[in-house]
Amino acid sequence: MRKLSWEEFDDCVDHITNKCLTRGFDGVYGIPRGGLCLAVALSHSLSIPIWDYPYPGCLVVDDVYETGATLKNIKNIPSVTVFVWFSKVIPDWWQAVEVSRSNDWLVFPWESENFAGSDEKMYRNLRGRG
Repeated sequence: MRKLSWEEFDDCVDHITNKCLTRGFDGVYGIPRGGLCLAVALSHSLSIPIWDYPYPGCLVVDDVYETGATLKNIKNIPSVTVFVWFSKVIPDWWQAVEVSRSNDWLVFPWESENFAGSDEKMYRNLRGRG
């Protein structure tokens, strides 16, 4: 289990900001739940609004790419740029700040470390990896 810090979160936001600063996005959309924290921070650092829907040409962010299920419909939106903090597979059509092993359980700064074990168990049971 890897507990991530707010300092690491800030480094992630800085990384994405530097990659996107000259891209001219009109807005950012964060995949609920983990992508929302990134979207708020990037909205401030890039001076762009948060959108309630992923529009063509926008920046879309999420905390982690594991199976691709969450982002599968985003791929078909024209000219969307997708960043994730962590990818558990080698990025293909999305970009990742970091790539981690697929079995790493990540605890993000906004998550409760007290519930991380039960969250991991539930996730793995739902996906038949318990």
